[in-house]
Amino acid sequence: MQANVPELDTPRLRLRGHTVADFPALLAMAQQPDFYRYLGGKPATPEAVWHRLLRAAGHWALQGYGFWAVEEKASGQCLGAVGLAELRRGIEPETASVTPEIGWVLAPAAHGRGYATEAVTVALAWADAHFATARTMCIIDPDNVASLRLAARFGYREYARAAYEGGPIVLLERWRA
Repeated sequence: MQANVPELDTPRLRLRGHTVADFPALLAMAQQPDFYRYLGGKPATPEAVWHRLLRAAGHWALQGYGFWAVEEKASGQCLGAVGLAELRRGIEPETASVTPEIGWVLAPAAHGRGYATEAVTVALAWADAHFATARTMCIIDPDNVASLRLAARFGYREYARAAYEGGPIVLLERWRA
């Protein structure tokens, strides 16, 4: 476990730093069509999943924030990731260095169980307490109704549309009250 990643708890989940032991679960998740449907439309390679795992660790080390592994307390299983990052995507309108970008990805078996709501709740509470900026943003495939609904639940509102990696995305923003 990474020492510089704060651990956050919900009744059913633990958000913690990623470990090498998370790799098999993250790789299996990235191979499922219900997972990658809105994330590039094809399974991620082992190399890409490994790079995401390393990016998660490195973001905390270099930026002081990043993505947490989402662990189900009852089983100890890694269900996915949630967090905030500066991803420098090269999207217009520009998102890099403007505001932290929140994201969430969970294994299809965890969908529809309220886990994303629990994880995003504590991640945003942490962000609201630690970021000087009152604004966070996210990008979502316009066909991903479940993620758009979740974003709206937390006050995210569309401010632009753009293209990213060959497909359309919706850019949403939230302002801390």
